[in-house]
Amino acid sequence: MPTGGWTGRNQKSVVFVGFGSEYKMPIEQIHELAFSLELSRLPFIWILRKPQDVENSSELLPPGFSDRTLNQGVVLLGWAPQLEILAHPAIGGCLFHSGWGTIIESLGFGHPLVLLPMVFDQGLNAKLLVEKEVGYDVPRNEDGSFSRDVVAKSIRRVMVEPEGQQLRSKAADMRSIFGDHKRHDNYIDKFIEYLEENEEGRS
Repeated sequence: MPTGGWTGRNQKSVVFVGFGSEYKMPIEQIHELAFSLELSRLPFIWILRKPQDVENSSELLPPGFSDRTLNQGVVLLGWAPQLEILAHPAIGGCLFHSGWGTIIESLGFGHPLVLLPMVFDQGLNAKLLVEKEVGYDVPRNEDGSFSRDVVAKSIRRVMVEPEGQQLRSKAADMRSIFGDHKRHDNYIDKFIEYLEENEEGRS
C-alpha cells in the first residue's frame, strides 16, 4: 500500500474510494467528492481517473485540497493495485460505484460499503446490497446529483457512527463467504460436473 501518512494508521480506519475504469467522473463531481472526503475527517485512499476533457492534472482537485488533506488521505491518479489496497488491514470501508467486481473484492475482506451508483446495473447492485444490509446507498438530490455534506455523513455512518454498527458487522460476516476461495472453486467444479453429466445424457 502507498506510504506517506499511512504508517501507524489504525486497523479498519481508512476508507477506500474508487469508481472503476468505465465511468469517468465530470470535474464537478470530482470536486464535490473531494470536499466530501475532506468533510468526513476520516483517512482515505482515493484512486482517481482523469476525465478526458481535463488536460491539466492540477485542475482535478479543488484549490488547496491537497494541502488541507496532506495528513488525511492519498490520491492516486490512474491505475493502482486495488486488490492489494483492499487487503491492507488499515482499510475499513469502501466508497464506490457498486460495480460487481469491487463488490466481490470488498466483501471478500469484510468491508462495509458506501454506495454511489453511477451507470448500468450499479443501481440494482446497490439496492441488493442495501437489502442484505452490507451497504448504505448515499441519498441523492431530486436531480440525481449528490452533495458533499450528505456523502460525508454517509461515509461516517458506515465507517464509525453507532447506527452503522450492524452494517459493519454483517459486512464482516460476508468475508467467510466471499473470501472462501475453496468454496467458490467447489461451486465451479460442481457446475462443470453438472454440465458434463447432462451433456452425456443428451448424447
